[in-house]
Amino acid sequence: MDDLICLSHIRTCEVICVKTTLNLNDQVLRRSKDYASRHGMTLTAFVEDALRAKLVAPTGSAKPFKLVLKTVRGSSPPNVDVSDRDALYDVLDRE
Repeated sequence: MDDLICLSHIRTCEVICVKTTLNLNDQVLRRSKDYASRHGMTLTAFVEDALRAKLVAPTGSAKPFKLVLKTVRGSSPPNVDVSDRDALYDVLDRE
């Protein structure tokens, strides 16, 4: 029964469970099973909790990253013809 749908009533809310197949990395699955086992929960409950946590809107506590560019004053670059290799080397050797 790949399309198993279970219905149960909790108080006045209807809960619908749908069976599905996920392809998970072996290490992720192993760690998930270990975590669920250590915390006395099923793998399904662990995956549901992890998905809910990931889907929660950000709290806004983290400040957004802002790049601050530092401006420095300097001299203007030398006027050199870059196609003149010898003149370019002369300028580079001076620095």
